[in-house]
Amino acid sequence: MIIARVIGEVVATQKHPSHESRKALLVQPLTLEGTDRGDAVVALDWVDAGVGDRVLVVMEGWSAMTSVERPMTPIDMAVVAVIDTEELTT
Repeated sequence: MIIARVIGEVVATQKHPSHESRKALLVQPLTLEGTDRGDAVVALDWVDAGVGDRVLVVMEGWSAMTSVERPMTPIDMAVVAVIDTEELTT
């Protein structure tokens, strides 16, 4: 799982049938300090997140598919939570 910020929505003229009624979001992975980490990626939205939201993204295919109750579908990443607050302790 990673923390990311939603930076946009992806518009597709055609989707796999398992993706109907779900948004595809462009998310920017973040470091724990909140700075950008790597390139933006596309993730299937499961929680109605919007641009600017900090979110929790499940990666790695099977984990993403099962976390959004869509096993055996072409999902590599999924947004599963909007982060309200975070607290880092050492």
